[in-house]
Amino acid sequence: MKIKLPFIILVCGVFYSANLGALSLVDEAKQSGLASLPKNQKEVDDILKQNGVKASPFSIEKSELGKKLYFDPRLSKSSIISCNTCHNLGLGGTDGVSTAIGHRWTANPHHLNSPTVYNSVLNTTQFWDGRAKTLADQAKGPIESEAEMATPSKLAVEKISSLPEYVEEFKKIYGKSGVNFDNIADAIANFERTLITPSRFDKFLDGDENALNDKEKKGLKLFLDKGCVACHTGVNLGGSMQPFQVAAKYKFADIGDFKGDANGMVKTPTLRNIAETAPYFHNGAIWSLQDAIKEMGSVQLGIKITDQEAKSIEMFLHSLTGEKPKITYPQFPVSTGKTPKPQL
Repeated sequence: MKIKLPFIILVCGVFYSANLGALSLVDEAKQSGLASLPKNQKEVDDILKQNGVKASPFSIEKSELGKKLYFDPRLSKSSIISCNTCHNLGLGGTDGVSTAIGHRWTANPHHLNSPTVYNSVLNTTQFWDGRAKTLADQAKGPIESEAEMATPSKLAVEKISSLPEYVEEFKKIYGKSGVNFDNIADAIANFERTLITPSRFDKFLDGDENALNDKEKKGLKLFLDKGCVACHTGVNLGGSMQPFQVAAKYKFADIGDFKGDANGMVKTPTLRNIAETAPYFHNGAIWSLQDAIKEMGSVQLGIKITDQEAKSIEMFLHSLTGEKPKITYPQFPVSTGKTPKPQL
């Protein structure tokens, strides 16, 4: 049954405004559900627990192995595409195009835009339709998808198993289970757990009121008062399943055939690093951040956000651009005679 909640977000916005007016802006943001990023992997585990997400124990060794696998194009059938192709760590964790392009230049069949990988461990769910709960389950999807990396799990294991350096690493970390598809995905997920990007906004939430300038604070206040926080909430300012087109039809709804999950719910994108991840929306149809803000006002809140208000909210959103972890591009094991050849 499709969920219809025509007024819930607007009501939430009014509720927040009416009850938080006497608080400082920092406290108002916190009371509205916003939270600063975790400072270490233990705190990541705490958030995963809060979100009901079960993940394997983190280790640096898993993360280092996962980093190599994340960048290794041999996990694709063509040996050209890696995880980093669509989730480029130098491009805000995305690919900068409207719809993801995969094996043999295949566009995503649903015209879906690649979400950022940065801070994705903090989402309550993965994929636009929320079909995966964990990063490990998410990692398996693109590898096997014919429209993405096009590598069946058996072929992925065969490729990695043909490389002695990888085999030794898997044996050292995972013991007798060694190289299997679950462990490949788990290692990649462990690397992705480290892609946390603390920003000035986190410093602000942690008590440094000078971390944001006056224009950014004004934008934050508008963000709260308009009710944006009803969906873009929590530590990731998004990342949970929410009803879409609550108040009006999205003007580019006919681009692609994606309609959300069985109940019409869509994963709300994180707003962290949003200034770096254009184009916007599930189908990548809007390139301007201000235009995206105004469209969300119409579609989700049933209100008109003026050009000046959109500009002000955008000023706040720029404060969510975070410091990226230093990533050294890895050197991969040399292919052997047993390594399956690229299939172009």
